Amino acid sequence: MTTPRWVVLPAALGMLLVALPLAGLLSKVPWPGLWELLTSQSSLAALQLSILTASVSTVFCIVLGVPMALVLARHGLRWLRPLVLLPLVLPPVVGGLALLFTFGRMGLIGQHLEAAGIRIAFSTVAVILAQTFVSLPFLVMGLEGALRTAGASRTMRVARTSWSEKSRNPMSRLRC
Repeated sequence: MTTPRWVVLPAALGMLLVALPLAGLLSKVPWPGLWELLTSQSSLAALQLSILTASVSTVFCIVLGVPMALVLARHGLRWLRPLVLLPLVLPPVVGGLALLFTFGRMGLIGQHLEAAGIRIAFSTVAVILAQTFVSLPFLVMGLEGALRTAGASRTMRVARTSWSEKSRNPMSRLRC
């Protein structure tokens, strides 16, 4: 399969949009003192905290996301998909505010937790919740697509995908 020529320029611009900020970041790294910086006590503590929170949020994503993907794939609850995808389309500030308004000291759930002596806002638990909130949709959507087509032949998968797309998009039924 060949790639149409017209996609090369937008693809190159997209790659630049990703690569240039990384290059800008790398241009500001103090290379001569990098090893001392990376092995400092504060850097090692930050790395340890990052590994801990990422590991716990990964477990949460698996424990919560696999059942969600299974429900989406097997029961076709179409109203649930936009809800699952919402963290992907929210600006980071809005997602953070949503989490704060839910788990903060005066939040929907946070005020009850605070009364019980449990403080989530601005803690390691808050970081884990934020990472799970952002990562969960990626796992659910990727796994849901795989589960929907699991066990089907290639022809059946193409037919399901094509039929599903045609039933959702009336314009796709028109032929030019």
